[in-house]
Amino acid sequence: MANRFISEMGLPKSIANVFAARNVKTAKDALSLTEFELMELLDVGLAEVTSAVAYISEMVCPPFETALSLLEQRVQNEHLAGHLPTRLKGLDKALCGGIPFGVVTELVGPAGIGKTQFCLKLALLASLPTSYGGLDGQVIYIDVESKFSSRRMIEIGSKSFPEVFYREGMAKEMAGRILVLQPSSLPEFTDSLQQIKVLLLQNKLKLLIIDSMAALVSGEFEQTNNPRQHPLAWHISFIKSLAELSRIPIIVTNQVRSQTHGDSLFSFQHTIWVNERLDSGL
Repeated sequence: MANRFISEMGLPKSIANVFAARNVKTAKDALSLTEFELMELLDVGLAEVTSAVAYISEMVCPPFETALSLLEQRVQNEHLAGHLPTRLKGLDKALCGGIPFGVVTELVGPAGIGKTQFCLKLALLASLPTSYGGLDGQVIYIDVESKFSSRRMIEIGSKSFPEVFYREGMAKEMAGRILVLQPSSLPEFTDSLQQIKVLLLQNKLKLLIIDSMAALVSGEFEQTNNPRQHPLAWHISFIKSLAELSRIPIIVTNQVRSQTHGDSLFSFQHTIWVNERLDSGL
């Protein structure tokens, strides 16, 4: 909400135009300054600044909820809970059915262990018709390190789901449901997340895969161990909220940073540590 544009909030045009002219575009830009700093920057009076700040704060502040409404939401979410089976028997058993809906699952392991191959199979599974155990929906695959291989995806599909993949037009239809984004920078990654909201509102998106998230800021986090100062802190929070509100499974891959499993970059709800090759069963 802090990144919501002031121009979309319905402020009077006179003050909204002043914000725009001074390059104060988002709620975060405005609320990170004191009222006196805004007066000096915008060249307007205290009354106008106070009124604008109060309005912006009201627009971006989450509404109050009662304990009863939170309980009802939790019961409803549990009712909507489900899993996307991976079709790897041992893993599905350990995960109580597969990749859970409504949470972010972090897949962590060293380079070359098969994380990307596993994500390709999950993308295909989500695009499968429901009659074949799939989710019959669209998949967004955010390919940060340009590892996505359509050829490998077809190989996995023909080997894992031959009864579906060789049906006329089915391979093309499934591949058409997998949307690939390849952001090359953190701002592009931010834009990619904003694009996802449209598909979520249309109830077409069934799986989101981010492979791999930490690659966007490689080396920057080494200078600080404070998660709040991590350059991806906002993105992590945003992705968690996407999972909770949409009730879709979200997969984020990351490489091991040290020998200690506790040395994880992010605090996601669900983390799978991979020590053996995943693609042997694909």
